[in-house]
Amino acid sequence: MTDKRLSTAQKTIEYVKKNPNIESCLQNGLINYSSLSRQISKHLKLENQTSIDAILIALRRYQNTLKTKKQSQKPIEELLTNSDIDIKNKIIRFILKKEIGIEKILKIQTEIKLKFGLFFVFEGTDNYTIITQEKYQNLCKINFEKSIISSNTELALVMINSPPEIEKITGVISYITRLFSDYNVNIIELLSFWKDTFIVIKKSEITKVLEFLEF
Repeated sequence: MTDKRLSTAQKTIEYVKKNPNIESCLQNGLINYSSLSRQISKHLKLENQTSIDAILIALRRYQNTLKTKKQSQKPIEELLTNSDIDIKNKIIRFILKKEIGIEKILKIQTEIKLKFGLFFVFEGTDNYTIITQEKYQNLCKINFEKSIISSNTELALVMINSPPEIEKITGVISYITRLFSDYNVNIIELLSFWKDTFIVIKKSEITKVLEFLEF
């Protein structure tokens, strides 16, 4: 709920921030200010002309802020242009109880790696998350059967390998996740370390992801 103590301008910016698609259009100058002002005034229940005018002024000022922000995103876009992006489909995810012990997981990981298969294990506070290929589903189920909390098929793994400069550029992961949000693609799992960013999505979203990750 919007805080009544906020000014009309603050409420306007808060509304825009909560609607990424509107913010993106505003940043790129693709907004009819009068129409958006009326839309926001109805949402905020501030429909007198003075409030509508204040909302319009706030939108124009915030667009200038967003333009500055867009300029600061250029190093990120250049970095991603020079990154290698690979997508693997037919991915399965297992979430295992911590009690299984890492030794058993590593044994299966070694077996799959010797077959040049894909296998990642991530340790949580009370669980292990396994990302591997669907063709190893039975192998994992047989060995992890009693420890499986849940499993999901029909997934895809997006792998972004960036130049080492990524550790010096602020906001790369935020920029990437914002793209996924803007295009309404749910991130099921995300892990980033040094040059690599791994993102698990539904397999049905691959075509959409390929479009917006084309830099």
